[in-house]
Amino acid sequence: MRLRKKPKALSTLKENPHLIIFKPEENKGKWKSYFNNGNPLYVELGTGKGKFIVENSYRNPDINYIGIDSKYEVVYMALKKALEKEVKNLALLPFNIENINDIFDKDEVDRLFINFCDPWPKAKHAKRRLTNRRFLEKYKLFLKDGAQIIFKTDNRPLFDFSIEEFKEANFDIIDITYDLAAENDPENIPTEYETKFMEQGVKINRLKAIYKVE
Repeated sequence: MRLRKKPKALSTLKENPHLIIFKPEENKGKWKSYFNNGNPLYVELGTGKGKFIVENSYRNPDINYIGIDSKYEVVYMALKKALEKEVKNLALLPFNIENINDIFDKDEVDRLFINFCDPWPKAKHAKRRLTNRRFLEKYKLFLKDGAQIIFKTDNRPLFDFSIEEFKEANFDIIDITYDLAAENDPENIPTEYETKFMEQGVKINRLKAIYKVE
């Protein structure tokens, strides 16, 4: 996603420390204390423009949400939506997902969302895909026993690749769909990309996988 530079993005993020965390490493193992409750913790990798995670947090006040993206401009757009909704159960992290194990400790996360991540289509870049088993093994270090990963993409080659990666990483895939719109799932909240693709007739793929401690 190419974004225009937003000169005020960083300063606006700094003005909202109740939603923006620049040093999430300091909360590793302490997210319950940060949110001041024992509610489940759901994390989205790559916030996009924030529609998905902000709407989720607004609809589900008894769940804590964290959205992660390395681009200030992206987090800025998510922040604006969060401020409009006045959500209290959300934290937005300008952070590199490559280092995700620096911010979550064992058994801290109940659910992980991966929505329309970069497909990195060249084989030599496969290890950068967020559904590559290299990343899946990272997620295991902080997912609770029975935690879900929900993955959505319009990219069929990436989806087929991901199915095999989840299997190789010993996740239990409990649901696969190649046309999410046809499912008419009332619990599905579309991202900005998802809405755009569905309007164009592009089919959305989704899988749900469960992590079971061996």
